[in-house]
Amino acid sequence: MIKLPGLIDPHVHVREPGQTHKEDWNTATQAALAGGFTAILAMPNTNPPIFDRDTLNLGLGAAKLKARCDYAQFLGAGPQNASKVAHLAKESAGLKMYLDSTFGELRLDDMTLWQSHFEHFPKNAPIVLHAESRTMAAGILFAQLYDRPVHIAHISLKEEIFLIKKAKERGIKVTCEVAPHHLFLTKSDIPAIVGAGLSPALTGRGEVRPRLTVQADVDALWDNLDVIDCFATDHAPHTLEEKDSDTPPPGFPGLETALPLLLTAVDEGRLTLDDIIKKMHTNPKKIFNLPEQKETWVEVDENATYKLRASNMHSRCGWTPFEGMQVKGRVTRVVLRGKEAYKNGNVLAKKGFGKNLRRWDTNHDNKA
Repeated sequence: MIKLPGLIDPHVHVREPGQTHKEDWNTATQAALAGGFTAILAMPNTNPPIFDRDTLNLGLGAAKLKARCDYAQFLGAGPQNASKVAHLAKESAGLKMYLDSTFGELRLDDMTLWQSHFEHFPKNAPIVLHAESRTMAAGILFAQLYDRPVHIAHISLKEEIFLIKKAKERGIKVTCEVAPHHLFLTKSDIPAIVGAGLSPALTGRGEVRPRLTVQADVDALWDNLDVIDCFATDHAPHTLEEKDSDTPPPGFPGLETALPLLLTAVDEGRLTLDDIIKKMHTNPKKIFNLPEQKETWVEVDENATYKLRASNMHSRCGWTPFEGMQVKGRVTRVVLRGKEAYKNGNVLAKKGFGKNLRRWDTNHDNKA
């Protein structure tokens, strides 16, 4: 049995408001605790998106009622809301800027729209960029021009890790994360993700952004783990009905598979436990300026060997791209702020037990 600090996932799509048929604050935080995460940071591309006072209150109101682990909510950068989100910075996990593709009010079609956000959003508050390849290079240039930190979400390509490495060597204030599916899967795994006995045409189950790449890109990520600051799941749940449709939405669930996959890599000698602690606790806590979760830890049976099965998971979406994969290392117990929150497959923390990490209230009801 090994003991880890409470893990932090800085990239989670909770799907509330607007798409609670596939996840909400209740099920997402159950999945988080089952995966060893005691804090999650929620993305803003909901329906409606979280991009002003009213929508921030809407998202946080749902979280206050339902969240079973601790949390914070990102704001979304839109074409005309730079001043609004800047005034809300202290109440948010940070600002998420979609520099490549998204929808609706968060779409930033050209670089002139980035400028006002880099000028207005406080320098001591995090900016996270969804930026791929050349767009990522432009985002790093903005970080240099405005002399402020940026965090690059879900890197996946050899050229991206090379560029971030060079930027860090030049003193540019850039950090980055990688999702486990970009470490453990390539596009050649899509037939296995679709599953035996199903039509090869159902490739929607392999749709994710950034897309799964080739082995050379995966190898480059593993070869440059020292450049990667965080492991983040990019937990993006969709139902199988949606994934198997003619217009499959991109994204994989990941809260309950990340730690077992990474612990298996430890067993194989590809990682160390110190790597996991650094990239899933120490670094995200520092990058996103999160408070200490006192009396909080995760217990893991490092010798437990089993196959990942969606039927044993808590996420509402009901599937995983890692179905049937053999892993070694199982979360057995989670203690959050001195209260037993998860044990042997059962979530014990009640709805509303989670704290807003940006409104740390010492009088918060701690009853699990």
